[in-house]
Amino acid sequence: MLVFGFLLLCSIKTKGETKVNCSMIGLPEYALLSKDGDIIIGGAFSIHNKPYYKISLSLSLSLALFLSLSLSLSLNLREFRFAQTMIFAIEEINSKASLLPNISIGYQIFDSCGSTLASMRSSMALINGQELTAEHICSGKTAVKAIIGESESSSTIVLSRATGPFRIPVISHFATCACLSNRKQFPSFFRTIPSDFYQSRALAQLVKHFRWTWVGAVRSDNDYGNNGMATFVEVAEREGVCIEYSEAISRTNSKEKIAKVVEVIKKGTAKVLVAFLAQGEMDVLLEEIIRQNVTGLQWVGSESWITARYLATKIVSKVLGGAVGFTISKSKIPGLREFLLKVNPSQNPSNFCNGSENLSNMSNEFTDVSELRISNNVYKAVYAIAYALHNTLACKTSKGAPENKGTCGTKDLIVMHSLQNVNFTMASGETIYFDQNGDPTARYELVNWQKNGAGETTFITVGHYDASLPSEQQFVMNSINIVWAGDSHTKPSSVCSESCRPGFRQAVIKGRPVCCFECLRCPSGEISSTTDSAECIKCPLEHWSNENHSMCVLKKVEFLSFEENMGILLTAFSLTGVSLTIAVALMFYHFIDTPLVKASNAELSFLLLFSLSLCFLCSLTFIGQPTEWSCMLRHTAFGITFALCMSCVLARTIAVVMAFKATVPGTSVPQCTLPLQRVSVFCCTFFQVIICTLWLVLAPPIPYKNITHSLDTIILECDLGSAIGFWAVLGYIGLLSVLCFVLAFLARKLPDNFNEAKFITFSLLIFCAVWITFIPAYVSSPGKFTVAVEIFAILASSFGLLFCIFTPKCYIILLKPEQNTRKHIMGKTHNKSQ
Repeated sequence: MLVFGFLLLCSIKTKGETKVNCSMIGLPEYALLSKDGDIIIGGAFSIHNKPYYKISLSLSLSLALFLSLSLSLSLNLREFRFAQTMIFAIEEINSKASLLPNISIGYQIFDSCGSTLASMRSSMALINGQELTAEHICSGKTAVKAIIGESESSSTIVLSRATGPFRIPVISHFATCACLSNRKQFPSFFRTIPSDFYQSRALAQLVKHFRWTWVGAVRSDNDYGNNGMATFVEVAEREGVCIEYSEAISRTNSKEKIAKVVEVIKKGTAKVLVAFLAQGEMDVLLEEIIRQNVTGLQWVGSESWITARYLATKIVSKVLGGAVGFTISKSKIPGLREFLLKVNPSQNPSNFCNGSENLSNMSNEFTDVSELRISNNVYKAVYAIAYALHNTLACKTSKGAPENKGTCGTKDLIVMHSLQNVNFTMASGETIYFDQNGDPTARYELVNWQKNGAGETTFITVGHYDASLPSEQQFVMNSINIVWAGDSHTKPSSVCSESCRPGFRQAVIKGRPVCCFECLRCPSGEISSTTDSAECIKCPLEHWSNENHSMCVLKKVEFLSFEENMGILLTAFSLTGVSLTIAVALMFYHFIDTPLVKASNAELSFLLLFSLSLCFLCSLTFIGQPTEWSCMLRHTAFGITFALCMSCVLARTIAVVMAFKATVPGTSVPQCTLPLQRVSVFCCTFFQVIICTLWLVLAPPIPYKNITHSLDTIILECDLGSAIGFWAVLGYIGLLSVLCFVLAFLARKLPDNFNEAKFITFSLLIFCAVWITFIPAYVSSPGKFTVAVEIFAILASSFGLLFCIFTPKCYIILLKPEQNTRKHIMGKTHNKSQ
């Protein structure tokens, strides 16, 4: 048996350039580890990174040892541990009496050297059971019943395609490409590591969780990297994450090509780099990253390298410190470390080592069993094959049905169907089974590169991802604090544009990814209450945006109130008018026996003063918050009181005309005028009452919230209910006033000592002028000013009637009492009659 354990443990003391390939260090090309047994299991591992490599040893020994992470001797200690773990598991099974009793398992393990060509040659050798030479002819019978391998997806694809027609199951411990789940292309493929179908989605959720919307990406230019990154980009973009750049590299690329990729990374503005890389590509990329001193990036890694212990050196930790990524759960394999420490070199003349070295004193990736993740996958794969073989030899399937009768109980058997149905529990308590695509349940740990107290890099579990759970429960963070890039405890921000605060929305910049945007303030009446809102939301009808446009608030309610200055002023004018009217009435009552009051028709004068008081008071119903009763009262009271007022004025005008046209000379009382005045006042007023009653019954005025006139204000007003009713009331008042004006105008040239028609004419001119100008002002005034205009018209016309009709009388009564005589009032008239 050939073994490799000591190959990396020998010191390199030569200088110059050493060529290393699979034929050196005492190993034949595509070296083989083998052991005979009743049933043979094959293995394929990339124990050497490349079939041929050149290493410059002109550097110091310490730097040369650092370069061993990618270059030194091209020997991969991690892969060698995988191979030895497979041997350990086989030896452990062979020692058990409960599993495959009286059956010994042998193995044939080949080194594919990280090459798809070498992988093809290995698969042919495993299938044929011959030495790796082209001269041998295929025997027609497979030498192995199952194969464990490979670590890389591209090599595994080659291996699976080659073994598929022979129905030889391939169980990979590390190949994660989602493409391998295609049962039509890979009918005999199984794996003990989850598919990248889940890892890529987990990485996308991770990036979204930390709100990194602007990331860079680099991938292996092979099936593993291309398929995994394609899925990540698809899911990430669906989650609102943008990819600034996506570069692909291969371990066989020239240094110039790798340097160009690093230049892209260096010039990028993204602070987060998602590295979907196999170990070989990660090695060559890190070499150039360190050479160009690219630091400060937050690395998000795939499972292939995120827990690779050989990367956790001081120099690499300056670059990868704080990295996060998903990996499978770690486990413990009792007895493995002791087994690894007992590995001895083969008796090969060209071996550098002499066999006397002590592995127990070494600390490297081969002997380190503290992070058994992928090694545990190899361990589980061997046991899965063993249980499948056990069930097949026992002529049982998972459901207890008999196996193929032609091979049942013999060594010439096919285990693929049993492997598909295998279901067992490991000593650790983990249940092993495969789904219809040959995949295990996808469960990951989120690990974070942190330094312990000794300054050594450790992989700390900070979260979990379980694809078997509902989507909202799949990704869970632990309470452990994460250390970020540069060993910082502050989470880095990686965005193309800074977040838009509440009150703003994102506006995509033409020609740029959707993650690059401008922040535009929401227009009036619209809000955004969260950060990075894509759209602004319109506020409900009775709400408006606040000053910051971050929330909707109730609109300002506007109506003419008694508390505001305009309301106070109009109320004062109204009460002043009432006071003056009452004062005039009291004065008239005090001088009721004087000739002037008698000549003015005291009954009509008091009725007119009463109606003017009501006109002044009805203006108060227009002030205050509109209610159902106030809306009905304000317009009907206005209509009826003004109709009463105009009726009185009309009766007085008629009385004046009749007094000078139809009186008996020497007398002052017209014949039959009092009953006619009362009837005319009653009839004219009653007609207005009928109009108002019909208005209230058919379509009464009601309170109304006007939200259309002003964007940020609700105007409380009274809806007319029926515009016809309103204009009918107003038109009737106008008709009475026009009739009064015509009669007063015709009587303006009557005797001048006391010709009331002149004053009535002037008052009606004011009245008509006020209400004619009221119409356009009323229609065009906004909000509460509409009500103010109406109140002003009422007060102005009322004051006009009060002053024009009663001021001359009050002047004579108070200031010219000598003229308040029957002789003076009737003098001119009497002379003319004589």
